[in-house]
Amino acid sequence: MTKYEELQKHLKDNQSTWLITGVAGFIGSNLLEKLLILNQKVVGLDNFDTGHQHNIDQAIEDANKTTGKNLNSNFNFINGDIRELENCKKSCIGVDYVLHQAALGSVPRSIEDPINTNRANIDGFLNMLVASKDAKVKRFVYAASSSTYGDHPDLPKVEDKIGNPLSPYAVTKLVNELYAQVFAKTYGFKTIGLRYFNIFGKRQDPNGAYAAVIPKWVAAILNKEDVFINGDGETSRDFCYIDNTVQMNLLAATTDNNKATDQVYNVALNDRISLNKLYQMIEERLIQRIEGLKNKEPIYRDFRAGDVRHSQANIDKAQALLDYQPKYMISEGMDEAMDWYVDSLSQ
Repeated sequence: MTKYEELQKHLKDNQSTWLITGVAGFIGSNLLEKLLILNQKVVGLDNFDTGHQHNIDQAIEDANKTTGKNLNSNFNFINGDIRELENCKKSCIGVDYVLHQAALGSVPRSIEDPINTNRANIDGFLNMLVASKDAKVKRFVYAASSSTYGDHPDLPKVEDKIGNPLSPYAVTKLVNELYAQVFAKTYGFKTIGLRYFNIFGKRQDPNGAYAAVIPKWVAAILNKEDVFINGDGETSRDFCYIDNTVQMNLLAATTDNNKATDQVYNVALNDRISLNKLYQMIEERLIQRIEGLKNKEPIYRDFRAGDVRHSQANIDKAQALLDYQPKYMISEGMDEAMDWYVDSLSQ
């Protein structure tokens, strides 16, 4: 039995209270679903800037369906903004673990609007740190980012070797890590940062200018629209299925390994795939599922400002200190996610 399997068994028999900020988002709603399935109490905080009520509704519905129980009473939602300290303090009352996912994501958005990105990702983060410290929560786990590696050329990326940030978003995520370090040294408040690489899976929004590439391409192919690839398509990424990400959050929050705290970890697979191959992978799976769907060549356009050319993560540290064992490689995750994409995006 893996550490994660043991943890799930333990949580089902031992109820705690978890706060998920950004609970209406893609990752937040998947964390909500899993924690409800594991018989945990969850407080959710969101202002719906980028999240959606239907993500929360679907997470609860899926958890109820999986367990055969009505788990609605185990969830308490607070409509609030992390940029307001009082909202953060209110949300942390009685909380054991904080999973801080709330942020304004997207490199392009940060280039267009650095001020609001800074307010959400730095002011909001600091508010959550202060509120969590004052509430004496057991563990503060936060969403860091692979963008922190910036222009550092080495592959795979190792946590202690970063370069210069390439976007305002990357700056905010680096500042998050610096604040977490300072809180550990100054207040003894231990945190764990998770540098997400390219997370994908159900409830990932295909709409809007800053939509993630996989659901955006799936939606375009289903609607017989053009698919655009930035650059020559040989840009590569370490795509990580959402269930692996959920695993890392839960392991990080509950670890009793003192060496594992006050650290940042890569959340990925130590693998990478080019955008050209990713497009082929998506198209092949959709053609298998949709009658009459045919191959269509993507349209190539200029490289996107602020993007790094290649990204791949070393996950040795997470495996050694947290016993992270990703269950899904990209092809397996794609198989798991594709039915949801088709059902949701073809409606």
